[in-house]
Amino acid sequence: MIFFAILIALLIEQVRPLRRDNPVHAGLRDWTKLVRRNLDTGQTAHGWLAWSLAAGVPALFAAAVFWGLWQFSSVLGFVWLVAVLYLSLGFRQFSHHFTDIRQALEAGNDTLAREKLAQWLQVETAALPRAELLRQVIEESALAAHRHVFGVLAAFVVFWLLGLGPAGAVLYRMAQYLSRDWKGRADGTPSGSLQRSSALGWSWVDYLPARATALGFAVVGNFEEAVASWRGEAESYASGSDGVVLAATSGALNVRLSACDASLEASDATGMRPEPQLAHLASAVGLVWRSVVLWMLLLALLTLARLLG
Repeated sequence: MIFFAILIALLIEQVRPLRRDNPVHAGLRDWTKLVRRNLDTGQTAHGWLAWSLAAGVPALFAAAVFWGLWQFSSVLGFVWLVAVLYLSLGFRQFSHHFTDIRQALEAGNDTLAREKLAQWLQVETAALPRAELLRQVIEESALAAHRHVFGVLAAFVVFWLLGLGPAGAVLYRMAQYLSRDWKGRADGTPSGSLQRSSALGWSWVDYLPARATALGFAVVGNFEEAVASWRGEAESYASGSDGVVLAATSGALNVRLSACDASLEASDATGMRPEPQLAHLASAVGLVWRSVVLWMLLLALLTLARLLG
């Protein structure tokens, strides 16, 4: 069943992309603001309580509604499952940024590409060299594909096997959102305890999904390079799970990404990889879509095994 639910959700998302101002996501943002406003006292225990409520309540609600509907009607339960997945994952939540930048680069308009990247990342890119521009596009696209698609799928499957329905998909997206929204601001909010709780909570939730994404990239890309990069260079790309995903992406595509700083310039693995070129954008797209096919094949086999069992 989960194979068909994911397939339908992805197809619907391709035909009718989810709007950024949709009422469900707006309601969840209001929920996290309510929790933070009432529980952010600066104490560690309250920070963990706030994170648990903000991320856990929507996840448990999604699971409870699913099982309640399933007991009443399997059709309604399936519809709810598709709806939750549609709201939780999807390429179209980020792919338009990548497409706009790629089209600008293919047209030779590097200035427009930098403007599009600046709009996407909310950073200054006016003086960015072309190689660094390509590098950041590849990195952000790989991370976005992980956070919006592969990570959600991994968390969903794990929680599904534990009997918690679609809770994993919701928990994953909520944890990822809180890790961004509960970072420090200029006015000193949220408190340090809330920032630490959201960051650590996200690292726990993303631990297995990030490694599942990295393994998928390795299988459908350059396996030996991806595994070597993952094992030896992950901490140099970024802290936590992001480094795992970026290291595997670098190896799978055989391209130099952000780990290629002065400290790694002389390393054999990194030094042999070429600088990013325009063709690597097409390679990155191919890597992601091959990973999608791999995931769907695995899910189809899992569904078939459960039906035969």
